[in-house]
Amino acid sequence: MKHALIKAATLAPMLAGALLAGTSPVLAKTAYDGVWLFDDTPPTPGVTMMQITSKGGKIAGSVTTKWYGPVEMMNPHIEGGVLKFEARNLNDRDHPTRSWSVAIEDGHAHLKGRIWESEVDSTGRPGTAKDAKARAFQFTALPAMGTPIPSKLAATPPMGWSSWNKFAEHIDDKTVRAMADAMVSSGLRDAGYIYINIDDGWQGERDAKGVLQPNAKFPDMKALTAYVHSKGLKIGIYSSQGPKTCAGYIGSYGHVKQDADTYADWGFDYLKYDLCSGEWFYADADTVKRSYYEMGKALQEAGKRTGRDILFSLCEYGRFDVGSWGRDVGGQLWRTTGDITDDYPTMAKIGFDKNGNPAWAGPHGWNDPDMLEIGNGGMSADEYRTHMSLWAMSAAPLMMGHDLREMSAETLAMLTNRRVIAVDQDALGVQGKAVRKAGTMEVWSKPLADGRVALALFNRGDAPAPLALAPADAGLAAIDSVEDVWSGARSAALPAGYQVPARGVVMVVVHGAEAS
Repeated sequence: MKHALIKAATLAPMLAGALLAGTSPVLAKTAYDGVWLFDDTPPTPGVTMMQITSKGGKIAGSVTTKWYGPVEMMNPHIEGGVLKFEARNLNDRDHPTRSWSVAIEDGHAHLKGRIWESEVDSTGRPGTAKDAKARAFQFTALPAMGTPIPSKLAATPPMGWSSWNKFAEHIDDKTVRAMADAMVSSGLRDAGYIYINIDDGWQGERDAKGVLQPNAKFPDMKALTAYVHSKGLKIGIYSSQGPKTCAGYIGSYGHVKQDADTYADWGFDYLKYDLCSGEWFYADADTVKRSYYEMGKALQEAGKRTGRDILFSLCEYGRFDVGSWGRDVGGQLWRTTGDITDDYPTMAKIGFDKNGNPAWAGPHGWNDPDMLEIGNGGMSADEYRTHMSLWAMSAAPLMMGHDLREMSAETLAMLTNRRVIAVDQDALGVQGKAVRKAGTMEVWSKPLADGRVALALFNRGDAPAPLALAPADAGLAAIDSVEDVWSGARSAALPAGYQVPARGVVMVVVHGAEAS
């Protein structure tokens, strides 16, 4: 990866140096040679320029984008009067490269290709070396890893609300304030949900000094954070280490310390840092770690300067065993997977199979299987109870993702069940895991700080099914008390068996004599 980055970083100036200076059109050795400027192209990947040189029949070139910087042409050659080349691709094991082409049509360059999910079909006009200099991508150096960053934040998994699942990038100041109001009036704040997090879509442009300004939807960030704080809540914000965020807004690339200072000065308490376009530049374990360390260190320094602790949420989709190093870069939680969606198969795949190594979780550092979908309407009540139970048994952050103003009484009761929340927030901080599987059934166990054990019976099948619990599931010799976590019903012994709804759950907390 380092070799590829060096080549990308040096390619643009080499190409520009091979072109004529000044404002006159560049003389071409082939019809393709020179600078080609692309205006008003689709924002993803945001093609701005193409540079091509040739010498003795050997062609070299790159396509500059707003998302990925210069994309190097691999094996460029002319075939049937058309310039063809391969280019690196992302997130597609079947297509590590993609085929691109350039055709000259009426004196313009018609560029066609694909990178990840973005199709490119744009026409560029001839440019000059001066234009190339103006549009050159500005690379930034990545600092080395330093000593681990200590943290005493997030003794238990963070709880709150995030804008993305319901609103995506269509979020604004008014809606954030309304969510804060609803968090209080609904009783969610008193149940433990503290953070109001703005995800992608708040960013505007950088000013002349490089300071990132919010867009028109957020007229005054300091006033917004003050309002949320006045409700007894905390507030979070979002960025990426890449040039562009996942929704195509300005990222922190080249402005990491500056952005950390801005968030602290505005009064934010939480940062979600999403890899997004940064995965082009940081594609191996070393560079990904260092990119998160850079922001973690910057947040630590900004916190010391302002007296404000900022929770650091890492979002790089569970790559490179993130839980084994997340604390070292200043993180308190780290995503274990790609995005959740509001359907049972996706939720179950993440919750059962992609929720992180339990050994990595504990006080001040948590595996994060993504936000809650409860209340968004894509699952049944039984499926949502499974969702909530899985996250609680996993000691996962509980970040709601629905419209807090419109939830039903059933949704509110599910999210504020104090016994379920207590399992999630247990001070021992152990992530539960499956201890027994039988067909579509799974039994999970999670030891608690008071000596009791939480047990969950999950039915992953499409029909109701019976299953009995045994003291051994909790690591006990005998059980003398049972509390149903969802209903609150208590008994002195386990029943002969449970009937578990399709895609549903039974969750209990038990106490008894330890096995010898």
